[in-house]
Amino acid sequence: MAKIAYILLCHKDPVAIIRQAERLTSCGDYMAIHFDASASEAHFQQISKALADNPSVTFARKRIKCGWGEWSLVQATLNAVESAVDAFPRATHFYMLSGDCMAIKSAEYAHNYLDENDVDFIESFDYYESDWIKTGWKEERLIYRHWFNERTQKRRFYWMFELQKRLGLTREIPEDLQIQIGSQWWCLRRQTIEIVLEFTKKRKDVMRFFKTTWIPDETFFQTIVRHLVAEDEIRARTLTFLMFTDYGMPLTFYNDHYDLLLAQDYLFARKISSEATDLKRRLGLLYSAKGVEFQISNEGRSLFNFLSGRGRMGRRFATRFWETESTLGRERELLIVICKKWHVAKRVLERIRQTTNLPSIEYLFNEESTPLPDLGGIQNTLGKRTRHRRALMRMLFDYYDTDRLIVCMDPGNIDLLNDFASDRSVTRILEVECQFTDEYLVGHAMRVGLAGERTSEDTLERLLPTIRNDMVFESDRIRDSQFEHYGRMRENATTEENAETLAAFLQIPSEKAAEIAGTHYLFSD
Repeated sequence: MAKIAYILLCHKDPVAIIRQAERLTSCGDYMAIHFDASASEAHFQQISKALADNPSVTFARKRIKCGWGEWSLVQATLNAVESAVDAFPRATHFYMLSGDCMAIKSAEYAHNYLDENDVDFIESFDYYESDWIKTGWKEERLIYRHWFNERTQKRRFYWMFELQKRLGLTREIPEDLQIQIGSQWWCLRRQTIEIVLEFTKKRKDVMRFFKTTWIPDETFFQTIVRHLVAEDEIRARTLTFLMFTDYGMPLTFYNDHYDLLLAQDYLFARKISSEATDLKRRLGLLYSAKGVEFQISNEGRSLFNFLSGRGRMGRRFATRFWETESTLGRERELLIVICKKWHVAKRVLERIRQTTNLPSIEYLFNEESTPLPDLGGIQNTLGKRTRHRRALMRMLFDYYDTDRLIVCMDPGNIDLLNDFASDRSVTRILEVECQFTDEYLVGHAMRVGLAGERTSEDTLERLLPTIRNDMVFESDRIRDSQFEHYGRMRENATTEENAETLAAFLQIPSEKAAEIAGTHYLFSD
């Protein structure tokens, strides 16, 4: 009978990981866990301690820091797979999972399904001929070398790409490989895993190539398995049910999706909402159940397409998926830097990013040119960003795969501040108070169109007090709102005072906060 070794890559929510491991190993299966080395060490110790006496759980021998789009995700997978191969000699299958996945069939059904289908389940489509990549780079992922993380080191990433492109520094793909692409959620037989591991030891040229490709978790296993395993022993599909909206974002499942999920021809589903407690409870009980018969209709995708194409509440088209997202998520934390001098806030943001590695975005609701990832069009205009602000922010949290995100806003965005502060997520606000010289205010008046090069001195003299009072009014209005997590960093305060405010805002040690507050050029005009 099939015995599954689950390969779990995770970086948060230790309680959920422990429950998932206990549930999936309770029916005779196994689990190998790689917990991101950049995540909380206390969380890893909590997981290790809770599962220490479970003989069906092992951990990757070496934990590494993982980043989206990097080779590190593949290396973490290989580390966990190697540990599982050694620790569980009776495992017949190896199944990739994330912390957001849950079984939508019983263990009994899953074992019988794998016994009846002696094949490898992995999406693997021709990289160039398939339409798996809908938008963005295609060939560029492969023929150029990518050493930096696109999300955390964006400038270096694109600088290195443009340099290689300008100098014509392309490279050849290993000639005996036909590059494939597909989902990273695969289920492979033991013999396949063993020959893949052997291949990684022999073919150093292939390993060097993939280590500097972009998003290799979508191409590495997909290419190697197709290279090593006969075509009739591969099913180019995943056993994990996941759907993407037409805006390229993963669909999240909630409590009322239980019956729909059970009817799909899959063993697991991703992503299950962290707030869908009843769905998690019912699926948890289902996994260990015996004798359950499943009526497979497999209508999930067509049903979703039908519903999203119907009008409702008198509308011509269905509500956009983002309009149904009413909260950022209870477990998330949005940090907002407010400053009228945008260049000062951007410097503060850059120093915070350098010191904490927090994903950070500049004035996304004020500057249309603010660099943003492609989120299916919702990011295209300031109007869309503002109308769908919570959905936009949720998508950015998902894109950066983080629970903490920092952004800049203008003090005039009081409606946005009130909206985010009323969300179930934690919203922390840092106001950066600057001094405004008359010269700066004149420049500001010209930038916003209140004055021009031919505006008379008399007009400017009458205008400046109004502009200054307007700025004071915006700041007073923010303080009058009495936001729960509010702090103020001031240009004329001491470094120690500003460091104390920053430490509370960022929830970081005072030494790190002092590094940021002590930057001598922060408030320079």
